[in-house]
Amino acid sequence: MRHCIYPGTFDPITHGHLDVLARAAKLFDHVTVGIAKNPGKGPHFSAKRRLELVRPNVAQFKNVSVTTFDGLLVDFAIAQKAQAIIRGLRALSDFEFEFNMALMNRHLQPEIETIFVMPNEQFSYTSSNLVKQVAKYGGDVSHFVPANVAAALKQAYGH
Repeated sequence: MRHCIYPGTFDPITHGHLDVLARAAKLFDHVTVGIAKNPGKGPHFSAKRRLELVRPNVAQFKNVSVTTFDGLLVDFAIAQKAQAIIRGLRALSDFEFEFNMALMNRHLQPEIETIFVMPNEQFSYTSSNLVKQVAKYGGDVSHFVPANVAAALKQAYGH
């Protein structure tokens, strides 16, 4: 079975993330969305809450599961018996970071491949951080995130 990991903080998950996931779900027999606990990044939502926000939005994909993880991504991939890691590239600015990460992961676990996927161009400027900034100041984020996420952001920022 061809299995990949789609890792991220997903704080919050966006339509761009879901677009990359849809592409991965076509390429692989199974995709595990790995929500990184990553407290060092200072996520707005807890890992448990992010899991709750992601699950209903991936239910449409029959070959996708969701879980959280902590530690090295490649160790998680090995534990999940995955052959690959999927990463989305929105713009050239993402490439340098993702390229370096892919090389480090290859050094740590050469048997795990990293595959870069470009989302639809309408999502190329959307990031979780930008969405949180807009939501923080009461802006409408409904075009960028699923409805349950927009509602959670509105509640979180008191708008």
